[in-house]
Amino acid sequence: MAVAQKWREGMSSDNVKGLVLALSSSLFIGASFIVKKKGLKKAGASGIRAGVGGYSYLLEPLWWAGMITMVVGEIANFAAYAFAPAILVTPLGALSIIISAVLAHIILRERLHTCGILGCILCVVGSTTIVLHAPQERQIESVTEVWDLATEPGFLFYTALVLTAVFILIYQFVPQYGQTHIMVYIGVCSLVGSISVMSVKALGIALKLTFSGTNQLVYPQTWAFTLVVITCVLTQMNYLNKALDTFNTAVVSPIYYVMFTSLTILASVIMFKDWDGQSPTQILTEMCGFVTILSGTFLLHKTKDMADGPGLSTSLSMRSLKHEEDDGFGEGIPLKRQDT
Repeated sequence: MAVAQKWREGMSSDNVKGLVLALSSSLFIGASFIVKKKGLKKAGASGIRAGVGGYSYLLEPLWWAGMITMVVGEIANFAAYAFAPAILVTPLGALSIIISAVLAHIILRERLHTCGILGCILCVVGSTTIVLHAPQERQIESVTEVWDLATEPGFLFYTALVLTAVFILIYQFVPQYGQTHIMVYIGVCSLVGSISVMSVKALGIALKLTFSGTNQLVYPQTWAFTLVVITCVLTQMNYLNKALDTFNTAVVSPIYYVMFTSLTILASVIMFKDWDGQSPTQILTEMCGFVTILSGTFLLHKTKDMADGPGLSTSLSMRSLKHEEDDGFGEGIPLKRQDT
């Protein structure tokens, strides 16, 4: 009881709003995958499957329900950044993986391996740890304050490093190594993503202040952040699609989550100074919670095609059979995406 009371007193109202929005976002996004998959299966039963180039799912209401659910989740995630620090919101995205895995186990009858259950537990424990020790959201009265934070030497130096690395990756490494080295595409996505989240947070704060009666749309900084968001998101999606089209999703997803979340936390710490006023113990605890989430995410992805059985050989044979059905190969999870 005392711990719960201390937690309520320790979290600001904005942090609580951000937490609720982030959890809602994970719920909607996690559920959307299941609804869309049900729609894809239903459309595939009466038309050409999406996996072989069909678009019959566009006529399936269930698939559109899943898309609407995902859009609602993304809007909630966007709003969460306006109320809570990125170090609280971003890692909670892993909860959507748990919701998706659990619903797939219940609704789609996709077996969840024992290690996958352990991964879910680790994600919950890590998320709880971060929530209990997350820093308070900085009180900002105008978008110009966010612009001042973005133009401080520390964040300008970080932005310069990111842009330099992105240009080197795009013009030097992508043409030569993009099709063979998974870190090239994911590196571009993650680096640009860290800047996009900072801009999304700035834009979210501007809209929050505007809706509360203080119009921020008259400031050119609001539109500058909007332009950065559009540019970064388009670049991010372009190279993420390249990564997913070239490499296996089971390999891309966990690596992208780790890099994107790590760089976003780093950018937030530099720009918004999330750790100012926190003790080393609190910071270390947050990092331990983040590592715990990473471990749970890795377990979930590593075992998502495995099933409990009498022994390891049975599990591995079922895993091999699963990929043989999906890709026409029986070699476990390959790095490169296989053409059907």
